[in-house]
Amino acid sequence: MNQIPSVDLRDFLSDDHSKKMQFVEQLGSAFEEIGFVAISGHFLSDKLSEDLYTQIKAFFDLPQSIKSNYEIQGLAGQRGYTSYGKEKAQNAPVGDLKEFWHFGQYEEVAPEDYLYPANITVDELPAFNSVGKEVYQQLEKTALYMLRALALHLRLEETYFDQWVSQGNSILRPIHYPPLTKAPEKAVRAAAHTDINLITLLMGAHGRGLQVQNRQGDWIEAIASKDQLMVNVGDMLSRLSNNRLLSTVHQVVNPPEAGWSESRYSIPFFMHPKATMPLNCLDNCVDDQHPQLYEDISAGDFLNERLRELGLLK
Repeated sequence: MNQIPSVDLRDFLSDDHSKKMQFVEQLGSAFEEIGFVAISGHFLSDKLSEDLYTQIKAFFDLPQSIKSNYEIQGLAGQRGYTSYGKEKAQNAPVGDLKEFWHFGQYEEVAPEDYLYPANITVDELPAFNSVGKEVYQQLEKTALYMLRALALHLRLEETYFDQWVSQGNSILRPIHYPPLTKAPEKAVRAAAHTDINLITLLMGAHGRGLQVQNRQGDWIEAIASKDQLMVNVGDMLSRLSNNRLLSTVHQVVNPPEAGWSESRYSIPFFMHPKATMPLNCLDNCVDDQHPQLYEDISAGDFLNERLRELGLLK
């Protein structure tokens, strides 16, 4: 496969059963073959998207002394600000050329499920906080319906994922890739990696930079139209499905020298379940031809393992 397939979530939400099941088939096939899809018909309006981009550009333009006030020690980067170059991909020799912010879950969660860190409020930009919350909730809603479609594709109850992702540990991450002042020796804006979570919904994949590695090992451009989100499988879902659904390696490459002076922004939403969700391979994804590939583990333990690998958790 040499291009990213497109689907329309309105087909799944339709009262027409044939359209709904066609969406299930299209989404499932895309996630088995390349692990990425461009989706329209989601719940995020153009205005809300534009409002968040306005706010995050204002935040990243703040003096470093102010941004650093929001980098809270002890949170492993799970809320607030993470400074330039601190995160690196698994096994990468150097940090990525980016800085970012994390919005997290807004709903109260029972202590036995998992106590999340509180969201950090930016005093200098009140609208940054309110717009971030609204975008978070609209993307969370979109992701829930996509997981319902995937549950049907995996021959599960449609609402299988609901109990695990409702009030889950999801993250909205505005990212700033600053202008380059010289040719990086080894670093790229985001080194080749897979995502940790169940699925990722990406705002702002409208220009070149994001590349996806297909099954033949070739890098292909992943570019969505203005009304689309780019959505991909994360390691948790790949693990749960015993690699039936493909967590695909992807990267954000550095621009040609002519584009060094320009910043790049993107905003992924990482759909995480509650920490207590078991990621044990599903019984209907294991058989004689597809033996179990992974040991049993909870989502919380798996996340902590990966955060240590990324250098965010000691």
